[in-house]
Amino acid sequence: MINAIPFPNLSPEIFTLSLGTFEFSLRWYALAYIAGLGFAWAFARWLVQRPGLWPAGQAPMTSAQVEDFMTWAVLGVVLGGRLGFVLFYQPAYYLAHPAEILMVWQGGMAFHGGFLGVVVAAIIFVRRNGLPWLSTGDLIAISVPIGLMLGRLANFINAELWGRPTVVAWGVIFPGAAAQSCGEPCVRHPSQLYQAGLEGFALFALLVFVALRLRGFHKPGLIMGLFVAGYGAARVIVEGFRQPDAQFITPDNPLGHVFLGLTMGQLLSIPMLLIGVSLAKWAARR
Repeated sequence: MINAIPFPNLSPEIFTLSLGTFEFSLRWYALAYIAGLGFAWAFARWLVQRPGLWPAGQAPMTSAQVEDFMTWAVLGVVLGGRLGFVLFYQPAYYLAHPAEILMVWQGGMAFHGGFLGVVVAAIIFVRRNGLPWLSTGDLIAISVPIGLMLGRLANFINAELWGRPTVVAWGVIFPGAAAQSCGEPCVRHPSQLYQAGLEGFALFALLVFVALRLRGFHKPGLIMGLFVAGYGAARVIVEGFRQPDAQFITPDNPLGHVFLGLTMGQLLSIPMLLIGVSLAKWAARR
């Protein structure tokens, strides 16, 4: 007898409106993006309205600048996330089909690309507005994890990015031929939930504790370093339970390793871990 949790009866679409030939569907994944960005905006505004949290009693942004940056952040997430997926995961396919690069509605976003997109957006915004680099980075970093958590929960609802086959009691039987490719029934790790818990809730709790209880904002760069290191560590760990992308799996490489026994996600996350730890240690010693 197989111990497993059946996949809940959830639809990727929250609702669909049909008006003649026009049809609009609101999906959980889109709602996760909207809610994540909305939370980041509201929480960042709450933080900058409390000058005592910041060095010399001066927040790095005004409330109006937080609102302005959200537009830059959205562009960074969408453009960076899409280009990251194209370059890191399927460069050969999109080189042969360049017209599909902009078809983001077909799926295909990479966190590491979105992260780099937001970094570029933040650099431009900081330079244009003469903001303090490290404290601005701290403000952005602490506002991100809840959005990551919501995105991973949406991945679970969409029954995508599931984990490797497992025999653990909390394994899930995901629907679809691809998810059932290891046998019938195929029980897999709910790795989306692992990521939601680690890189989302746990990382947010850590950053809030350090920032609000330990006055972490008074050491500029500390929160940003902890975020980068925390995400990198969480992703390296969860990659051991997550099914690699299909393009990396071959009969000779069933675990999807791309270099030195590492998956693509681990290969991209280890530099984040090292850079984040170095930045956090440097900021803590200042």
